Amino acid sequence: MNRYERPQSSGEAELRYLDSDFRVVRPGSFVRCAVTGQPIPLEELRYWNVERQEAYAGPEAALTRAMGKG
Repeated sequence: MNRYERPQSSGEAELRYLDSDFRVVRPGSFVRCAVTGQPIPLEELRYWNVERQEAYAGPEAALTRAMGKG
């Protein structure tokens, strides 16, 4: 499954974040932002950190984490 395929489950997914894509470990329709806790639908997921294996709701959340906050 890649980022453009629709998941079969409506719960929280578990992903493995790669450099320019992600791999679904456990199917679901969303992941949670590591900073805000906000659910992020997989089709809207654009920001993540490969080293930390974290997803972010947007550029502000990614920057907050990069600055050591949140």
